Amino acid sequence: MTTLASEASPDALYLLHEGTQYQSYHFLGSHVEERSGQMGVNFAVWAPNAKQVNVSGSFNGWNGSNHEMSLADGVWTLFIPELGEGTLYKYEIVTLDDECYLKSDPYAFHSELRPGTASIVTSLEGYEWQDEAWLANNTSNQFLQQPLLIYEVHLGSWKRKEDGGFYSYVELADGLVDYVHERGYTHIELMPLEEHPLDASWGYQVTSYFSVTSRFGSPKDFMYFVDRCHQKGIGVIMDWVPAHFCKDAHGLTRFDGTPLYEYADSRKGEHPTWGTQVFDYAKPEVLSFLISNALFWMDVYHIDGLRVDAVYSILTLNFDREEEERIVNEKGGDENLEGIAFLQKLNAVVFSRYPNALMMAEDTSSYPGVTAPVENGGLGFNYKWNLGFTWNTLTYMKKNQEERRSQEDQLTNSLLNAWDENYILPYAHDEVVHSNKSLLGKMSGDDNWQRFANLRVLYTYMMGHPGKKLLFMGNEFGQIDDWNSEASLEWDLLKFEEHQQFEHFVKNMNHFYIAERALWELDYEPIGFEPINAEDKSDGLVSFIRNSENGNEQLVIICNFKPEAHEGYRLGVMRPGRYQEVFNSDKQEFGGSGVTNDRTLVSEEWTCQDCPHSITVSIPPLAAIVLKYIPSEG
Repeated sequence: MTTLASEASPDALYLLHEGTQYQSYHFLGSHVEERSGQMGVNFAVWAPNAKQVNVSGSFNGWNGSNHEMSLADGVWTLFIPELGEGTLYKYEIVTLDDECYLKSDPYAFHSELRPGTASIVTSLEGYEWQDEAWLANNTSNQFLQQPLLIYEVHLGSWKRKEDGGFYSYVELADGLVDYVHERGYTHIELMPLEEHPLDASWGYQVTSYFSVTSRFGSPKDFMYFVDRCHQKGIGVIMDWVPAHFCKDAHGLTRFDGTPLYEYADSRKGEHPTWGTQVFDYAKPEVLSFLISNALFWMDVYHIDGLRVDAVYSILTLNFDREEEERIVNEKGGDENLEGIAFLQKLNAVVFSRYPNALMMAEDTSSYPGVTAPVENGGLGFNYKWNLGFTWNTLTYMKKNQEERRSQEDQLTNSLLNAWDENYILPYAHDEVVHSNKSLLGKMSGDDNWQRFANLRVLYTYMMGHPGKKLLFMGNEFGQIDDWNSEASLEWDLLKFEEHQQFEHFVKNMNHFYIAERALWELDYEPIGFEPINAEDKSDGLVSFIRNSENGNEQLVIICNFKPEAHEGYRLGVMRPGRYQEVFNSDKQEFGGSGVTNDRTLVSEEWTCQDCPHSITVSIPPLAAIVLKYIPSEG
């Protein structure tokens, strides 16, 4: 990576102030460089309303009076000879009111471990990447037609050492990456890793957007982690938080004594629910900061995509506001027009540089066109989380058998709008925390057998449902308690046979999903899906067909959400011929009852469920089976 600090040219500053400087981290922040034959560190910070800014740090006893910076075009700069990597520093901001306080560098590449708050001079050059093959192969422009199976991880609680300490990026590069690879996931999604002072925020309240958190090691340790993922064929997605930032004094809030990164109007500038501040999306320098940051993770750390947090709160001026506090835009609506423009610009810039990036909106709104191209008026993401699917299916699965009667539309409503957006079906961290119970804990059932069976049929239904997939850590082996970000997952559960069998089921299901093109090739094309009997409410069945792109591969998916098995159930099929069971969540090796279809099923010319042909099939209790159509030879 080149540094442009000594070349903080008028052009670079012009673009910064225009909102089109997308590599502002090249010249803002601290950079080790040579000036006139002397090594040292150049510091540069945008603080246009400060009366004076000094560099204060470990090298001057945290007294910046002898290291005053110079102001030009809103940016303060100072080259200090003989400083090098590892130097702790902050900016000493003197406001127009002659107040003085210390601020961390918004562009710092590394920061102290909490409770420390200093920035650390760090070079990001010199790491020798070994992921050339991944980068060379990751050029398909058909990514929507590829399998996408994401394992969402919070690094601080996936697994902890016996003394409660964190595993490092380097240690996780072995344990976690191998674990994910063996279980067939295509991507890891990392919950926020930008530096944040409070563990309990899970990383969603950031102070240093360009610092990978020091909880787990250095920036180059994190490069090693990503590199190792890529060498194993696993993509890396980062949870990214451009919707708000925390109010900690050393962070971005009132950075130069005035609202700089946040809206000056507190009605727009504060999130009442989260107690945080909203970025000012109208300010060009803030756009340069945020878009540079998004690209930074891709440029420097080879990150493959971003899950953009809390998009709804960016789209509206009145997110979680009381009625009497509501505000409107210049057109009289409550859309945040500047926030919408920011998201469109973000996606346009990212895809102009990384056409195969994964840009995912975590969005609970009904805003149309989230995954539509910007040129067509959309927001320009290529994926959106389908939280309606998540909430509706879990609501259904919590119900006991009596309550489920005729409620199968809660499972299938998502099939009515499955092609409105490019959806990801997420069973993510928010569903298993704050006394929400784990996914296993949400399942109804008279006993553990039924609860595990319910979760197996739900997961298989998700695998068959159009859309890409995401599962939060721990739900692959049947975590019992809520997720606790301050402790390890309940790995001891794997001592018990039912959890071993469930983990074995998920592993097999994942690999089955990857192997079957019909499950992912046409996720976003209606021709990839055909209903058979989307809701057989009397029997609690949901059945449908998935097709591959060439039409040669067809899977029939039958999900039974009731504890009664069905022997000799007549099921309509579109094609005459033979059908072979290729997956069954009720196998005994998965902990099921062992009701299977071992023989090849041959269709009859017997109209059923609006299909011209039909087969008779054994459907196990609280289970899903997948039948594969076998084309006739010749």
